[in-house]
Amino acid sequence: MNLPLAVATSTTALPLGLDDLTSPEGISRAVKIALIMTALAVLPSLVVMFTSFVRLIIVMFFLRQALGTQSFPPNHVLIGLSLMLTCFIMAPLAEQIHETAVIPYQTEQLSGEEALTLGADQLKGWMLRNTRDNDVLLFASLAEIPRPTGPHDLPLRVVMPAFLISELKTGFQIGFLLFIPFVVIDLVVSSVLLSMGMMMLPPVMISFPFKILLFVLVDGWHVLVQSLVESFH
Repeated sequence: MNLPLAVATSTTALPLGLDDLTSPEGISRAVKIALIMTALAVLPSLVVMFTSFVRLIIVMFFLRQALGTQSFPPNHVLIGLSLMLTCFIMAPLAEQIHETAVIPYQTEQLSGEEALTLGADQLKGWMLRNTRDNDVLLFASLAEIPRPTGPHDLPLRVVMPAFLISELKTGFQIGFLLFIPFVVIDLVVSSVLLSMGMMMLPPVMISFPFKILLFVLVDGWHVLVQSLVESFH
């Protein structure tokens, strides 16, 4: 019985791609792939560092220390809340970039470089609105760039670190203000215990429920989230 043969014969060898790396085009392609992989690796860090996330997470951890709850709420809850608030705050900017840069690029009205420049300018404008002038001047002088005619002429390498240290300072300022009412409670409880002669009783044990009570009565999460969202321009 003759069986039909379905074996396709070909004299063309399958390229393994090793010889391509010795040519200039192959090296260029390999470098591009390595750069893309590196960019994807650092992209989450860039998104975290140059959005509203930095200020939010600093304030959340300050709040936990001020309450004295140690590890409650846990880290993943605070980080998740900060990420959700970051998405909420950055959503209008993302929509604006999508409408003015991404859609024209997809419809071939803009080139890739033009769309990238337009999107970066919009992100830079948002960062400058939330950055102190002193920080911008600091990095502009350190970079030794020519005097810009306006804020939008500043390069991203100046705007990004200036925005980051501004966010750090703002986060610490808000954290300090959060500490004040809880420190007052600690002082009052300590004074009352000393006046009653209860020096062996830890003041933290008594002040802790009063801190929680104060935070619940003023609807602390509502007030804190509202203040944080409204602090961005």
